[in-house]
Parts: sequence; structure tokens; C-alpha cells
Amino acid sequence: MNVKLEPQETSARIGDMAKYVLGVVLIAAAFTVNYWFTNWPGPIRGVIVVLGLLAATAVTAFTSKGRQVREFLVESRFELRKVVWPTRQETWRTTAVILLVVVVISLLLALVDWIISSAVQGLLG
Repeated sequence: MNVKLEPQETSARIGDMAKYVLGVVLIAAAFTVNYWFTNWPGPIRGVIVVLGLLAATAVTAFTSKGRQVREFLVESRFELRKVVWPTRQETWRTTAVILLVVVVISLLLALVDWIISSAVQGLLG
């Protein structure tokens, strides 16, 4: 990941803050419409909320943090291309081994629990 240590201009920070506020206002407006206009059909209110969230996301995507998030996602996607994913057969074998180990450990814990509870019952009469 690229580390950029550049001082931001005050106007850029003020612009970002304005975009954040606008994003919050859009989200609040969407949920307010959903709350106050309960006589509207549910799907329309749902679409309004989704559109409000999408609009808020679009506005905040153009802030400095939004650019950092986009850059991170692009780099993450690039790194995911390098991953060597297991085959279906390897996945099934690993899953089977994990399930077997879980069952064995569960049985061992049940045995220890039974031994301890038998000992306590024997001591208490």
C-alpha cells in the first residue's frame, strides 16, 4: 500500500467535511421519509432508503478517505488474483479432517466430563 504523507489543504478538509455532512443528511432524509410516510407502499419506501444510501455512498466516495478506500479495494483485488485457491477435492478433504477432529475432541471432552461428574457424585454420595 502506498503511504503518502502530504499535508492536506484546509479547503480540501472543509470540502470533505461538507461531503460527509451531506452524506449523513442524505441517510437521515432517507430514513425520515421511511419513518414519516408509513402510508406509502413498503417497496417504495425501501427503494427510497436504498437510493438514499447509494447517494450518500456516492457523495462520500469523492472525499480523501473515499479515494483511499477505492485504492485499497483495487489493491486488494490485485492481491486476490495472486491467491492459489484450493481445489474442490482439497477443500472436501480438509473439511472432513476438521469435522473428524471436532468429533474426536468432543468425545474426549464428554469422557472427561463424565469421569469428573462420576467422581463428584461418588464423593458426595
